[in-house]
Amino acid sequence: MRVCVATTDHHPEDARIMHRQIRALLDAGHDVAYVAPFTYYNVTPPPPITAIDLPRGAGHGRARAALRRGVRDADLLLVHDARLMRAVPYRCPPVVWDVREPRDARRAVRAARRHHVISPEVVPEATTVAEMPPPSGDARVVHLGRLTAERGAGELVGLAERLVPYGLRLDLIGPADHRTRVLLRDAQRAGLLDWYGHVPHRHALRMTEGALAGLSLAADSVTGVPTKVLDYMGRGIPVVATAQAAQPVRSARCGLVVRRDPAAVLEALLDLREDPALRAELGANGHRHAALHHHWPDHARTFVARMESYAELAHPVVPQDVRRPTAAPSNARPASR
Repeated sequence: MRVCVATTDHHPEDARIMHRQIRALLDAGHDVAYVAPFTYYNVTPPPPITAIDLPRGAGHGRARAALRRGVRDADLLLVHDARLMRAVPYRCPPVVWDVREPRDARRAVRAARRHHVISPEVVPEATTVAEMPPPSGDARVVHLGRLTAERGAGELVGLAERLVPYGLRLDLIGPADHRTRVLLRDAQRAGLLDWYGHVPHRHALRMTEGALAGLSLAADSVTGVPTKVLDYMGRGIPVVATAQAAQPVRSARCGLVVRRDPAAVLEALLDLREDPALRAELGANGHRHAALHHHWPDHARTFVARMESYAELAHPVVPQDVRRPTAAPSNARPASR
């Protein structure tokens, strides 16, 4: 099977796209053409992926032209952006839209009349769980993932200032948007924190190991389960999160939920530092929960089988309930062979 995977909004090395879905397809022996903003992010995909460069946020015409190249001889098109769904070529193999944002749910219901739609309910958010991660330490705090104002960049810088008198250090691992970069560079020059920018996912996960805690300070307006929380759990470190990530944290009993305020976050971190037993308990709870429910290798085969079935079905059946994103189009075009 040949699959064209496409995104223009995500980093080409996005963990869900590159390190889980594409890797699972390659490991199963399938060919992958990848349409993504490689030049914008200065990324070269590893072989045997066929790369098709698409500018980030490309307009309709350029996006459709790139998709036409990508679906040539493809058996399936896997799209990750609502923007690209509007540019799907008329002559196309079966289309799968991976919907992550709840705000796209209404559009996904309409898309399910013609295409396949999957969501975290169908293909769960997951991570790679370490077999025996080191115990949580007491001198370093980490934040993994993209940095924006909505995801707490300002609060993180404010926290870093408060950590210094207590001998704690903040590590930020992930890219930042244009508005946030200046803020983070100034804080790093002042010696308040270490910002590493984008780090390949496997190395980024290792960098979180042994931390006092992993942070998730997103605003309530940010939708979806923060994958970083699962990453922290998989590495056995406690989570300190705002209400936006309260559900997974409380369900796994793996951390503390706090106000979106640097002073409240600092208080939680100091509580963890002063209580090694609590730290160990929260880290162990999260690691156990992630191993049972969110270890990607346990889901990879099911994901690949689902993609294979979509490529093979010339006349898929419409789902009876399309209120939630599910798999089942009615008028998908047969794959070009």
